[in-house]
This record gives sequence, structure tokens and C-alpha cells, in this order.
Amino acid sequence: MAVETHGVPQLELEAVIGFNGHVSSGLRVHPDKEHLIYPLGCTVILKRIKDGKQEFLHGHTNNVSCISVSKSGLYIASGQVNFMGFKATVIIWDYAQRTIYAQLLLHKAKVEALAFSPNDKYLVSLGGQDDGSIVIWNIETQQAICGSAASAHSAGHCLTVQYSNTNDNIFVSAGSGTLRVWELDLPNRKIRPTECQTGKLKRIVKCIEVSEDDQFVFCGTTSGDILKINMKTGLLSDCGPIKTKYSLGVNAIRILKSGDLLVGSGSGTFTLCSKNKFKTLKEVQLEKGVTSIAIRGEGQQFFVGTEAAQMYRFSHVDFKAELISTSHNSAVKDVAICFGISELFATCSEEDIRLWHIDKPKELLRITVPNMTCNSLDFMADGHSIISAWNDGKIRVFAPESGQLMLIIHNAHRMGVTAIAGTRNCKRIVSGGGEGQVRVWELQLRGHRLLETMKEHKATVACIKIKSDDKECVTASSDGACIIWDIVRFVSLQMVIANTLFRTVCYHPEEYQIITSGTDRKVVYWDVYDGSAIRELEGSQSGAINGLHISHDGKHFVTGGDDKLVKVWDYTEGVVTHIGIAHGGSITSVEICSNNRTLVSTSADGAILRWRFPHPSSS
Repeated sequence: MAVETHGVPQLELEAVIGFNGHVSSGLRVHPDKEHLIYPLGCTVILKRIKDGKQEFLHGHTNNVSCISVSKSGLYIASGQVNFMGFKATVIIWDYAQRTIYAQLLLHKAKVEALAFSPNDKYLVSLGGQDDGSIVIWNIETQQAICGSAASAHSAGHCLTVQYSNTNDNIFVSAGSGTLRVWELDLPNRKIRPTECQTGKLKRIVKCIEVSEDDQFVFCGTTSGDILKINMKTGLLSDCGPIKTKYSLGVNAIRILKSGDLLVGSGSGTFTLCSKNKFKTLKEVQLEKGVTSIAIRGEGQQFFVGTEAAQMYRFSHVDFKAELISTSHNSAVKDVAICFGISELFATCSEEDIRLWHIDKPKELLRITVPNMTCNSLDFMADGHSIISAWNDGKIRVFAPESGQLMLIIHNAHRMGVTAIAGTRNCKRIVSGGGEGQVRVWELQLRGHRLLETMKEHKATVACIKIKSDDKECVTASSDGACIIWDIVRFVSLQMVIANTLFRTVCYHPEEYQIITSGTDRKVVYWDVYDGSAIRELEGSQSGAINGLHISHDGKHFVTGGDDKLVKVWDYTEGVVTHIGIAHGGSITSVEICSNNRTLVSTSADGAILRWRFPHPSSS
């Protein structure tokens, strides 16, 4: 990748919509009280609370799995996952410079949790279940001091670590059937554990919080109760709530200055409970499980992150949830920008279609179809409807203002609808399915009519584009063929074949050429009339190309794929003019808006990125 991106100007990233809500305690507030810190794919994002301005820390090679911020705010640490057998990096970032301060490499496959010592002297890191070790690092020398197996052989995996609030030499680790207080013996370079006694209680601890004076450790368990352990003696001093446990376990705990606890559960309840007896004082129900709670300043305000990739803001006084950011919590399958008005764009993923405002990336509308996945979507040219292809074999048409279902075509395709496009006159829809059929539908005032089924593809239809005169269309399929159809007489006019699984196809605005791309990593220009290959470009050095779009003036096109790079190409020269590096997952689709100002790309980690398009229209 370093060779590929060398010397090519970078695209300017304008905004990112996305938050990985599955990272435990991934959402943090920096001690300067001005910034939120959270992970998305391989990136750590710093977002200014006041105006939402984002900055990005790039350096990880795979998804970020944990985040910690030092008490002074000088450093941020983040750990990642990696493939089996490879080492997973811990990066310490210099917060003021926004640069990498140190890269620490010891753990195998995954870094599970990180914690800074109270005076920024040490960092403790915990490896995942394939690693199972705890390592103490000296931040100044950037070297490992010592390490140890995280839990005894008889116990289960260790899941989390937390440092003492006053002593640089003491930290706590916990997990499945294990709860230990560790002491660092620096002269002998050893860490020595003391097992905490919980008596007959057998618990899996998911999160730990140490009280400010270091007297007690509060542990949230998967059974839905909280253990209160005396840190000096290692004995259980309290356990609760006794009657109504937290549904689906306790995922996050924070202690307020008053000593009361903020508790987030796996079922999405966010609770303020008393320090003794853990009695519920206030409670709010959020969407999906709470995974992080971050306190701003003295605790007047706190931020909560959930598995639904949503962030909420609470004030301590009224304890009301204010939704401040939403994003997809699973892979984004497709993006469509409204034709003519480049202010709206829509994305689809599992269970929902979302409509966004392009300038201030904000969710305007969410259309949910439970337990179904939307594979592809498009705006009709008049902007009055969104047509969408679903894996249950149905085509659904929605109104973009209200999200109301205007039309549903049942059994449109046998193995799910995989591609869809609408004609310019807004009277027809062309759809493709998992079984390889291409169907043309006529939209009527009160319903629809199937005009024709065209069977030539042998496998999934991946992409459909319609010519501007509505008389022809081109379909790309994973059987290695691209077919140009006459959709007036319903016959195939031309077929181009390549040794690849085609993922995407585009008409050049002049419509005498098409360009295709797919798993062979090549971008090929074809002649529409005789089906001959005109030019072949090496689109990527690694991984398939999943998305491709040509600008409306036909001078440039953009590609994105499994190499996680957004590339802008000059159409006639066939060279890369700009590269965008920011995606943490495979890019699933790319689109340039009709006025050549913005470029939107989506990826498999649920992120939507907005870039400044580097070649604005000359008109």
C-alpha cells in the first residue's frame, strides 16, 4: 500500500458518519472536556463537542478493539485486533501533536483492554483469549517492564483491567471466574497478583470501576449484578441489586463524585443507582445495549454509547437522553445521491435505509424493515421515491419525505433482489436477482406490472445501469459477463465476458463506452457497439473493486474496494489523480454528486465518509 499511495495527492476528508458501538468503553471524553474520543474501523476519531469538528488518528492496520485516555490527557492508547498468529499493536498517541508516540508489539491476535497509571508512568495492556497475558509498559522508555499470565489455569479468560486512582503500582484485572489485585515490584521486574475472594459467587466480570479513594472495586457481571470488593483485603463487601438484576448483564459502570453509580446494561437500560444497596434512583431505556459511559468534567454531563452505534448526551440534573449522533451498526451495502439536488443521499444496510443531509451529515429519516437486508437502492430521477432491493425477494418503494411504503412488489426474484435501477421517465424499474434473472417492471397508478424477464446470466446480478434515453441498460454479474439489453424489445444486444466476478459497471456519459470492475482488480473500458475491450487498468494492488462511479462530465471516475482506498482517476489518461486513505473496512460503494463537489464512500464497518471532490465542474 505504501508504494501505491506514494507521491499521489490525498483526498480531503470532510466528514465521517460512524462509531463502532461494540467496543467496550470505546467512547471517552478527554480530560480537556472539549473532545469525544471513539473508534471506527482502524481509525480513532477525536470530535470537538462544541461544533462537531473531527480529527483522525490513523496508524492501526485492523479494527480498533479498545481505547484508554491518560488522567492528565497527554496520551491516548488504543489496541487493535489482528489475524490469528500475528501480533496486535498497541499505539500510544501524543494528544497535543495528534501523532504516534509509541507502538508496542507483544500481544497475539487481539488487545482486549488498556489502562494508564494515575501519574502517566505506566500503561497496562491485556491480551485477548488467544494471548491471555498482562503486560506493564514504561511510557517514558516505551519498553515492556514485565508480563504475566492474566488468570490462573483453573479460571477462565480475563476480560478487563483498571488502574488504581492513587498508586502507580496497583491495578485490578477481572474476567470469567477471575478477579485479581496486582502489585508491581519494579526492582525485581515482577507483577504479583492477590486473588479476591467472592465466596460461593461465581461470576463473569465485564467491567471494573475503582472508587476515587481506592477503597473499593465495583465489578459489573454478565449475571446482571454488581460486586463491591474491598481493595485492601480482597474480600467481597457487598453484592446487588438483590431482587431485580440488570437484564442481559452489566456492560459499563462509572462512579460519580457523590459516590453514586451510573450503570449501563446489555438490554439498553441506563441507570443511576445508589452506592449502598444499589437502589435505582433514575432510569432511562435506550436502543440496544449500552457499551460505554463517559463522564465530562465533574459529572454534570455524561455521554453514552450503544451497540446500535448511537451516542447520547445526558445532564445530571434532568437525566434525559439527547441523541447526538447516529450511524449504521453493520456493513453499509449501497449509497445513492439524489439526482439534481445534491443535498440528500441515502444509504442502506441490514434492517434499514437511512436518509442523510450531505452538508451537516445528519440523519433525516430512517426506514426500518426488521430482520431483512437491503442490498441496493436508488432515487427515482424526479426525487419522489426511493426504490430498494431486499434479500426477501421483494422490491419496496418508499417516499423520501415521510418514509412511507408506497409500493411493494412481492416475489420479484427467487433468491433475493440484488440490484435495482429506475428509468429517467420514472415509469419503469429494472431489477436483478440472486438467480441471475433481469426483470423489467412498469409502475402504474395503482400498482405494477411485470413487462419481461430476461434470462441469460448464470449467477447473481451485481449492478444495473440504465442509458439516459431509457431504451437500453447494462447488467454486470458474478458469472463473468456484462450484458447490454434492449429494454424496448427485451433482447440482449451485446455481451462482454471476462475472467472475473463483476461487481460494478458504469456508462460513460457519452454512452459509447462502459467501464467495469470486479474481483480481478482491473478497471476495463469496453466499446458498447462491438463489445471489444478498449483499455485495461490495474485498479488496485490488493483486493476486489466493489464500487465505481463516473463524474457527470465524464472526465473522472472513482473506485473503491477491499484495499480500503478511495481512488480518483482521470478517464482519458487512465491515471490516479488522488487517493483517499481513511476507511477501516472494505469499501462497498462510492458515488460522486451531480455538481462534482462531493464524493461519498461507504464501507463494511458501517462508516460513511464524505470527501471533497478534487475536480470541481468548470461550468
